[in-house]
Amino acid sequence: MEKLRDLFGPMRPPFLILTPACVVLGLGTAYWTAGQIRWSSFVLALIGGLAAHISVNAFNEYFDFRSGLDFLTRRTPFSGGSGTLPGNPRLARAALVTGILGSLVVVTIGGYFWKMWGAALVPLGLLGLLLVILYTPWLAHNPWLCLIAPGTGFGLLMVMGTHFVLTGGYSWTAFWASLVPFFLVNNLLLLNQFPDVEADAQVGRRHLPIVAGRRTAAKVYTAFLALAYLSIVLGVVFHWLPFPSLLGLLTLVFAAPAAQKALRYAEDLPQLMPALGMNVLVNILTPTLMAVGLFLGRIAA
Repeated sequence: MEKLRDLFGPMRPPFLILTPACVVLGLGTAYWTAGQIRWSSFVLALIGGLAAHISVNAFNEYFDFRSGLDFLTRRTPFSGGSGTLPGNPRLARAALVTGILGSLVVVTIGGYFWKMWGAALVPLGLLGLLLVILYTPWLAHNPWLCLIAPGTGFGLLMVMGTHFVLTGGYSWTAFWASLVPFFLVNNLLLLNQFPDVEADAQVGRRHLPIVAGRRTAAKVYTAFLALAYLSIVLGVVFHWLPFPSLLGLLTLVFAAPAAQKALRYAEDLPQLMPALGMNVLVNILTPTLMAVGLFLGRIAA
């Protein structure tokens, strides 16, 4: 069991729950707009999303081990990697292979949907693959690209990609819904960078908390939270989302205190830790509740 745990460690299994939450939101937008679901396509979309998530995690573990960052980072339950490779250097190659195989699964599934629906899916697929491969070695060294890359992958690409493979087209409903995880997942990585500022700076990373400071990053975090919830409200106001999508607003009970703690304790990491946990709940529950609302909206229509 210990060997299996070490082998799966670079995949970061506890964090993979974010993928089903985002894919289910795409399922919800597809059901709301089309009224029916091809479940085999949904399963493939979920497998592809998980493969992409596993791939980017494994690449991150590999490159952070090679750069020496893993030996500098103070790990928390929410940041700092799995800690697998520093304790088991012989598994570095396996982590790299895991990343490559995950990317190949994504390409294979993408090719299947390309054959089914045509080339309109290709731009999303190529951008997603580039994000997976380039996030750690390149994007993490540019503060603005690093800021928006996570939300682009899990929000815009994963939600709209799922919607496309289930319906054969894009829609404003899918785009507007995807803005919510776009802002939230950007925030997930942003807040998780707070404990790693000093270690990341030593290996040349240049994310927002490094170049602008934790207090400025906390203000951006709060603004992104506001934009996520505003996206839900405006989506309903302009009839891109059904009224029950407002269920996503329920997670404000976690988001509001998380923002308060981020602003107040940006430089006090022990006091900030509860905000990182609440941030995870916001990211998982908000798209899931929105998906429930989309299903309810279609049933009631």
